[in-house]
Amino acid sequence: MAGEASAEAARKSAEAAEAAEPAQETDSGVAEPEFPVHGDERAAAFFDLDNTVMQGAAIFHFGRGLYKRKFFETRDLARFAWQQAWFRLAGFEDPEHMQDARDSALSIVKGHRVSELKSIGEEIYDEYMAERIWPGTRALAQAHLDAGQKVWLVTAAPVEIAQVIARRLGLTGALGTVAESIGGVYTGKLVGEPLHGPAKAEAVRALAAAENLDLSRCAAYSDSHNDIPMLSLVGHPYAINPDSKLRKHARELEWRLRDYRTGRKAAKVGIPAAAGVGAVAGGTAAAIALHRRRR
Repeated sequence: MAGEASAEAARKSAEAAEAAEPAQETDSGVAEPEFPVHGDERAAAFFDLDNTVMQGAAIFHFGRGLYKRKFFETRDLARFAWQQAWFRLAGFEDPEHMQDARDSALSIVKGHRVSELKSIGEEIYDEYMAERIWPGTRALAQAHLDAGQKVWLVTAAPVEIAQVIARRLGLTGALGTVAESIGGVYTGKLVGEPLHGPAKAEAVRALAAAENLDLSRCAAYSDSHNDIPMLSLVGHPYAINPDSKLRKHARELEWRLRDYRTGRKAAKVGIPAAAGVGAVAGGTAAAIALHRRRR
């Protein structure tokens, strides 16, 4: 259910994303990968968000922005800070911390209007996200766009703010976690489960079917072993800034691997990592998601 709901939301947002301003040019020092193939209309690219497109957990910066706007108290911000610190130090997603972050966000926005959170999401992007995108990953996404392919974010972050990020980066759209709203007001519940792990693969499969894509000709990018199901779906998987489990898996299967983190030697599997691309500290943002079609 989560995958289908997210795929539907992503397709509905695609037209708006296509009408957005073109993305800025990417760093010239980042080499274009072997894939994508120009002119392949049945190929697309799917990018995880946290620690792949940006560093850290998206939900933290959403909480930071809401705290600034008096949505909650200092003790709640401390919990967000702890979750972000864990993510950055451990380098992978802890299910309990992710669940706590989602529950916190849902409780905070309950009773608020969807339109209000959309507007705030735009502001939070400008305040905390715009300068925190990995230049190397951004260049990979641009290579697909330049080849005439669609590019989607696929994230456990709420879909509406994932769509803000996708639009600001000039991408096609976003698959994300869908939160329930009634009459344009958040209920504090989700539609289905969070878009995490196997649910991401389900969403990508559903979107590919709706878009008539050949997954064997598509690419996917992620940092986390939790996304191995999604990476395994496509013919061109990339491990980006991988955690230890994904790094091992990528090496065993000879998946392409790139590491853009500061102070770390970029591993080389299939395609060498781009030279001279440093990490940008911090994270991007998340907010609560798409309306459930219920009145």
